[in-house]
Amino acid sequence: MPKWEYLTAPLLIHNTQAILNNFGSEGWELVQVIEGPTGGPVAYFKREAE
Repeated sequence: MPKWEYLTAPLLIHNTQAILNNFGSEGWELVQVIEGPTGGPVAYFKREAE
């Protein structure tokens, strides 16, 4: 059974695409984006642990 690692990261509205592309190039899969506690979007990522 695969093991996963997780990452959360705030998304800057003016730079969202670059942030998502950067994490994607490192093997992170976007799982969900929700509103964070301060009102901005927060992205949740996962990737298979090595």
